[in-house]
Formats: sequence, structure tokens, C-alpha cells
Amino acid sequence: MNKKKKIILVSEKQWHLSLYDNLKKSLSQFDILLINKKDDFCFEKLIKINPYKIFLPHWSYIISEEIYSKFECVVFHMTDLPFGRGGSPLQNLIANGFQTTMLSALMVQKGIDSGPIYLKKKLKLNGSAKQIFNRSAKIVEKMIVEIIEKDIIPKPQLGEAVIFKRRTPEESNICQLDDLDKIYDYIRMLDCEGYPNAFIETEKMRYEFYDAKLRNNKIDAKVRIFRK
Repeated sequence: MNKKKKIILVSEKQWHLSLYDNLKKSLSQFDILLINKKDDFCFEKLIKINPYKIFLPHWSYIISEEIYSKFECVVFHMTDLPFGRGGSPLQNLIANGFQTTMLSALMVQKGIDSGPIYLKKKLKLNGSAKQIFNRSAKIVEKMIVEIIEKDIIPKPQLGEAVIFKRRTPEESNICQLDDLDKIYDYIRMLDCEGYPNAFIETEKMRYEFYDAKLRNNKIDAKVRIFRK
């Protein structure tokens, strides 16, 4: 009896648990495994598993050359590559006024987000960061299934690269913003686990904003207040 080939999904994010469950159903001819801890994504453990492919829908850590030179690793980047290589793609897109983007599936190679592309799918950028990531997870599922079922061969990126700089927590400070649309965008693009909420500070207190709604020329949002 032939053993099933193994496919690994690597993510620490809660919103990818349903992706994992769905892939087990959609790709039942494979043994789908989940790695959700950084320390478990290491060469020694991967050698024992010997995966057919590794998919990383949202991974902020460096992938060692030892891993990607041995195993086919596919990451998903929220820009129309080679535009938007680098850090904080969602936040950089929204901060620059983008309402839609392309979700790019690419092979991991040396260089930041520079590997060949399997395919791209359109992604809308309305709503909170959490809503966008949940939306992207459903698209990632379809992309993974398509990559596997069609055995897609990735093609080199075409065009001039535009590099995004990873945003710092200090850039979440909205005290200097004077445009309601801009303030709303800052609050929503940072409204997700693992991201520093938009905030303002006084001498002694910090105010963090989330769950924002923009309507009738005003913003309704929840605020978390604590002493610095």
C-alpha cells in the first residue's frame, strides 16, 4: 500500500486553523500536517517528515537556506509581486490608499520575496486587518488546491521591484493625523492579533483604538486606556 505524500501547513495564526481543516478535506489524497510553533519548523524535524510541499500562508520569520534548498516551500505575499516586496505589506498598501491587491504565491528562494510565482489572486482590502486576513485564508485555500491539482510550475517575477519597509510600532501613533479617512485606515489596518493597535499618548496614559466604523463623517471606535 502506497503511503500518502505529506503536505505541511506552517502558521501560528488562529485564523488558519479552519484553513488546515479545509485542506484535509479538499486534499484528502495527501497527509496534511500543521506546524504552528516556530521551534517546530526546523530542518531536523522536516527531514523526518519528508514533506512533498510546505505552504506558509503567513510567516514573519526567516526561512533558512537549509530548509528551502531541500524542500519546496511556498509563501503567500499580499502584493502584486515584484511590487511590494518586504515587510508589512497590508499596512503599507492601505496607508498608501490601495483598495485591492493581488495575493501572490511564490517559491522561497534567496532574497526577500524574490522567488518565482505560482499564481496570483485578487484580494479586497476593505474592513479590519482581521477581516482581511480571514478573507485571504479562503483565497489561500483555493490557491493551494490549484497549485497541487494542476502541479503548477512557478515562473520568474517580471517587472521592476518596489520594496516595502517594515513598519515600526511607533508608526501606529495617530496623533499627527488630521484626516478622518486616514485615521480610520490606520485603526483598521492594525486591528488584528499580533499587531500594535493605532494609538495616541498623553504624558501618563496610552489610548489604543480598535473595532472602528466610519460613517456620517465621524469614526466610532472602541478604546483601551492604560497607564504608561
